[in-house]
Amino acid sequence: MRASTLSLRRFPLSSSSSSSSNLGYRYRYRTNHSEPLKAPLPFLRKSYCDDSLLLHYLSSGWHHEARNLLQKCSGRDLHARVVRWTSLLTNFCKKGYVDEARMLFDIMPHRNIVTCNAMLSGYLQSGMLSEACRFFENMPERNVVSWTAMLCGFADVGRIEDARKLFDVMPDKNVVSWNSMVAGFIRNGDLEGAKMVFEQTPNKNVVSWNAMIAGYAESGRMDEAKALFDQMDQCKNVITWTSMISGYCRAGNVDEGYCLFRTMPEKNVVSWTAMIGGFAWNGLYEEALMLFLHMRLSDAKPNGETFISLAYACAGLCFPCLGKQLHAQLIVNSWKLDDYDGRLRRSLVRMYSVFGLMDSAHNVFEGDLKNCDDQSFNSMINGYIQAGQLEKAQELFDMVPIRNRIAWTCMIAGYLSAGQVLRACNLFNNMPDRDSIAWTSMIYGYVQNELIAEAISLFAEMMADGVSPINSTYAVVFGAMGSVAYLDLGRQLHGMQLKTIHEYDLILENSLISMYAKCGEIDDAYRIFSNMTYRDKISWNSMIMGLSDNGRANEAIKVFETMLESGIYPNTVTFLGILTACAHAGLVDKGWELFIAMVNVYALQPGLEHYISIINLLGRAGRVKDAEEFVLRLPVEPNYAIWGALVGICGLSKTDADVARRAAKRLLELDPLNAPGYVALCNIYAANNRHIEETSLRKEMRVKGVRKAPGCSWILVKGRVHVFSSGDRLVPQVEDMLLQISGRK
Repeated sequence: MRASTLSLRRFPLSSSSSSSSNLGYRYRYRTNHSEPLKAPLPFLRKSYCDDSLLLHYLSSGWHHEARNLLQKCSGRDLHARVVRWTSLLTNFCKKGYVDEARMLFDIMPHRNIVTCNAMLSGYLQSGMLSEACRFFENMPERNVVSWTAMLCGFADVGRIEDARKLFDVMPDKNVVSWNSMVAGFIRNGDLEGAKMVFEQTPNKNVVSWNAMIAGYAESGRMDEAKALFDQMDQCKNVITWTSMISGYCRAGNVDEGYCLFRTMPEKNVVSWTAMIGGFAWNGLYEEALMLFLHMRLSDAKPNGETFISLAYACAGLCFPCLGKQLHAQLIVNSWKLDDYDGRLRRSLVRMYSVFGLMDSAHNVFEGDLKNCDDQSFNSMINGYIQAGQLEKAQELFDMVPIRNRIAWTCMIAGYLSAGQVLRACNLFNNMPDRDSIAWTSMIYGYVQNELIAEAISLFAEMMADGVSPINSTYAVVFGAMGSVAYLDLGRQLHGMQLKTIHEYDLILENSLISMYAKCGEIDDAYRIFSNMTYRDKISWNSMIMGLSDNGRANEAIKVFETMLESGIYPNTVTFLGILTACAHAGLVDKGWELFIAMVNVYALQPGLEHYISIINLLGRAGRVKDAEEFVLRLPVEPNYAIWGALVGICGLSKTDADVARRAAKRLLELDPLNAPGYVALCNIYAANNRHIEETSLRKEMRVKGVRKAPGCSWILVKGRVHVFSSGDRLVPQVEDMLLQISGRK
């Protein structure tokens, strides 16, 4: 007899319960599976009291009493008795009482093949494959249902070869058997095996076709899915169409999916949701919301999956008001009660976190804190970081039961963005399992905080630690090399990248263009640019800016014109690059023409940088007074940078001392300690032999304590950076360094 732990709980018995009225108690007990039996049991109907007592007898191992109760409570019709016992056995299995179901099976006076199949299915549904195998082997009789159930059981746990062997020896097969074998191969990732069985299926039905189409669609093989879809006759149903739509959206071909959606003969909530989700997950947020409005005009009622996609779309559009309305609709219509797996709640937490509405996010998050998973914690942590609330993010991070890599990386990136490098380093050093993304985030944080040497050192440590860099790692490091013009080290890293990563991505190629351009190797930058299979606006802007900074204005203009011919719409960065190029080359008319086109043709609002470019453009052409008039006519109030630029171009001519004086006066009113402004004006006075004014200005500088920071240069020799400031005396090693550079030593 099996040991059981009993506990009694009082429940009033109805007067009709004659068979157990003398007990006065209904039993609530715990089996040796440590799973409590609930009284009253939800699946018991008329004589639920007797069935509850039966379950107690079985759980306690009181077989004699259970058998007597079965005989007492059953009718005289044998068939009806077997049906009732089989139904009871099935219900026991569904509720997880498989051992009790097996005891019931053993004490049943009569059984049939349906009873045996019910017991077999109970084992399989409970994951008890070994017991199911033994039971199957000992079955006195098997039919196609028995064989198919075992086949599905093997396939469900990944034993697809055993399923195939069983399928091959089946004495009889029906369309369900064939379809189960196809589905088993698909679930285990063997599409070729599924295709072979599908083609051999003698009498295919719509389920057969749908299984194969869904398998291809989920694997991204849409050409093969479309071929099968076209072969189907009139038996296509809503599942067929929805599988195709989901497949196209999953593959990123939203247009094709939407075309099918519009032509499908009938739609249900799954179809609408598949298309709404397809739009949302592909970044077409407005289209997702508009389609939802059309859905509301139909008879389809949205479900939880629909609102998960809509929450994602609202977050993508950064529409807080719309997101709040969505949440309100969930509450008013009680749709949130259907959130059995918590995905809807997680999507709301993420949505509010993206909006930066952390109080709302916290309310949703805290409402079901016990069931919160890693995704919810990560969304909250990232939301607090984006909102600048690092302390709250840290508090939540400390609460996480098991911190995953995403949580660690979010906290590290947050501290680095806030300039708290030491705290980020401490977290990074304590991180138990650092992947390439965590290393890259740390390297990027160093670069953000202008700690270039530390970033390069950390990259070397990453390689020594055996962590392979990813494309974004190289992109960050190339950006760092470009910012300090470390050409030799940049070339070495480029060679390493070519050996370790053979597939370029857009960000990586753009970073290489920028690095080589900033290091003065504009031909290498242009070679990479020319070989790109796809260019975005950043690619074009990087190339234009690189050519401009390297004094190749005509080539920059040609690239700009090619960009326009390619249908790429320029932005303010594009015009900053091309205006700078015109300024360097003295192309006044061309630069002015482009500036006018920027405002009138492309409707782009110039920024201070564009105004400064025009000032430099006019100044380099000697048109200082025109530059002053341009500044005075600006639609915005000139700041110290504008007046400083005007002072700077006055130094290019000896005849514009009055303009320089007026500009310097305005500059020093806005920034009284602007050293470059004082120095530029002093030089202009000296160039025009106005030495008394120069002397007075230098005295004023001394009184105010204004000192100009000396300019500096640096050079990289054998991995070491040497910095030279203006006014420094040459160190003894300079001659050796020059010899090393020239290659004579």
